[in-house]
Amino acid sequence: MKRFAYNKLIEWKNKEGRKPLIIRGARQVGKTWLMKEFAKEYKHIIYINFEDSTALQKLFVQDFNIDRILLSLQIESGVTANAENTLIILDEIQEAERGLTSLKYFHENAPEYHIIAAGSYLGISIQKNASFPVGKVEFLDLYPLSFSEFLIAKGEDNLYNVLQQKQWDIITQFKHKLIELLKLYYYIGGMPEVVNDYITKEDFTSVRNIQNQLLIAYEQDFAKHAPTSTIPRIRLVWNSLPAQLSKENRKFVFNMIKKGARAKDFEIAIEWLKDSGLIYQINRINKPGLPLSSYQDFGAYKLFMLDIGLLGAMTKLDPKTITNGSKIFEEFKGALTENYVLQQLIINKTLDIFYWSAEKSSGEIDFIIQQESNIYPLEVKAEENLKAKSLRVFKDKYKIQKSYRTSMANFRKEDWLENIPLYAIGNNF
Repeated sequence: MKRFAYNKLIEWKNKEGRKPLIIRGARQVGKTWLMKEFAKEYKHIIYINFEDSTALQKLFVQDFNIDRILLSLQIESGVTANAENTLIILDEIQEAERGLTSLKYFHENAPEYHIIAAGSYLGISIQKNASFPVGKVEFLDLYPLSFSEFLIAKGEDNLYNVLQQKQWDIITQFKHKLIELLKLYYYIGGMPEVVNDYITKEDFTSVRNIQNQLLIAYEQDFAKHAPTSTIPRIRLVWNSLPAQLSKENRKFVFNMIKKGARAKDFEIAIEWLKDSGLIYQINRINKPGLPLSSYQDFGAYKLFMLDIGLLGAMTKLDPKTITNGSKIFEEFKGALTENYVLQQLIINKTLDIFYWSAEKSSGEIDFIIQQESNIYPLEVKAEENLKAKSLRVFKDKYKIQKSYRTSMANFRKEDWLENIPLYAIGNNF
């Protein structure tokens, strides 16, 4: 399995002024696997998992004497650290009291060492008795496999390469194969364990069993980490997501959670799910001005799930839809497709992503993207629908120079609009 984040780790390794690196991500997105795979770039590895190494959970409580800390890590691992050829991995760092704070002292007092720490978004954000080492660390966010990574995991390197190089004539020639692979991705998603299981067994029942186990594990995390009073509300928000996304207008509606529900009653629950990396929040903008963040409407937003495969599992999506024409792309009024597109875009840290809807009409643009000083509207179509009424109105009203639509249709470029096939969207921003 290849993860594009590996290249980011190589860049980090070779960079001057390198700081300790924190890899963040939801549970089970492959943080530990990625770090251990990257460790092959070094002669030696000191790997400490603070969830397992209970004896070291108080390692940083006494003080931040780096000599003492390094000696303890060497004793625990049985490996002697050499700054030039040893990678030190501090996994589940949130389980070590003041573990995050220690990274500041590694940077200040032992910058020659290669240090990678990892933890879940939630664990890092709620670690107790820790001051965050602002400016003393670097970050790498890890997500489920993108469709491009899925292609490579399936051994379709050549297809990935032509998508990456935008060789549209060849891409069109193999359109049907790409659609079949995209159908698989809609069902399987990008969770590494699920992808690996499918590649090994090609068994949809086994895939669904693992997805369900992951969903159960996430719900167990609610009970383990969330404030007791908030747990029921977290579950209500979490379980409402498929219904919320299946609406024609995917703006999150609190009354769908339960009658009379109010935003203020569920703000903490939504923040908790966001902090855990299980959902993404995309805010509405009322005007496409620069920067887009200045025009956010914090009271109107869409919530999407971490992974399209898990979304399908929550809705009990039938694997027969994979062989049933384009039905899988139409399920839940395009909810799967919109979640898929966001999942491909959010990996790109150069993008700020929002959506737009009109104040007094039904007009809506699924995503408004800012990349540097450029603003691009992106309309998402589940099928080959080439109508773009809302997009044209938006473009004319706000004098937008370039617009995008993604659909099952072939690549097509007009003066004001590009249609990008859904299976190529992750390679075009």
